[in-house]
Amino acid sequence: MNVETVVILVAAVVVAYANGANANFKGVASLYGSGTSGYAGAVRWAAVATAAGSLAAAGLGGAMLKAFSGRGLVPDGMAAEPRFLLAVAGGAGGAGMLATRLGFPVSTTHLLVGGLVGSGWVAGSVNGGKLWENFLMPLLVSPVLAVAGGALVHGLLRIAGMAGEGRKRGVDAGHWLSAGAVCFARGLNDTPKMAALVAGSGWLGGSGAMVLVAVAMACGGVIGARRVAETLAHGITGMNPGEGFAANLATSLLVTTASLHGLPVSTTHVSVGALLGVGVTTGQARWKTVRPVLAAWVVTLPCAAVLAGGVYAVLRMTGEFR
Repeated sequence: MNVETVVILVAAVVVAYANGANANFKGVASLYGSGTSGYAGAVRWAAVATAAGSLAAAGLGGAMLKAFSGRGLVPDGMAAEPRFLLAVAGGAGGAGMLATRLGFPVSTTHLLVGGLVGSGWVAGSVNGGKLWENFLMPLLVSPVLAVAGGALVHGLLRIAGMAGEGRKRGVDAGHWLSAGAVCFARGLNDTPKMAALVAGSGWLGGSGAMVLVAVAMACGGVIGARRVAETLAHGITGMNPGEGFAANLATSLLVTTASLHGLPVSTTHVSVGALLGVGVTTGQARWKTVRPVLAAWVVTLPCAAVLAGGVYAVLRMTGEFR
């Protein structure tokens, strides 16, 4: 293994760790926020269910792995360049670590797309049609569907008597299962995106890359999730167990469907959108927190693009990692 490969692997692991710290808790935020589980129990359940989704991606995530290889968005030869891969990882990882430190639940999909676009533009070639069709359109549509889905599922559960105040054994069981389903779907959707960086180095194949990413994500989720957890669990909306169950059910359905069709939606946008949809219908949406979170979403992609473009420009100027 040469130095270039080692550096790319380390950078990809940093991206995956940041992803776990920022995103693992999204599926279980409603468990913690509704009082159904404590923080420690929610973190452990998130780690197990996300890891299961990551490992499933080894067999089901081929379409997503291909999409985030950069091929088609930039020329195939460029997508295989070590400095291109390193610049993408540097932009996504740097912006992701900053957002996690500030407690903002941002989209790893946005981070990686920003890294691909920033590096590609500095290198001189980005396919605008591919960028819109395969990346930007799903990212723009998914949060709108999530808000509507969260509100719709909550309304149906309320009619069925499953979204009221108080703890019910059936609702709690469904809530835990739906939280696990969200985490599983997130692992299935996000792991191939980061594994593409590792696979691009040529050292590991797709399955091996996904296992490495899964381990790094699990470590990040267990060690570094606290600040984002508080934002997601208590900052977006107040909720009872039934309302949390509704948000998770809507999230898991949308993300799993997108994953199986190879659509790179943001689990962050879907999860927060579903929570917000429930909050809007119950009148408990906390806009003071929601507004800066939405602003962070807008900034994420260009921030990662600028960082990645800067890394690529420096590497090209110094002649490193050709």
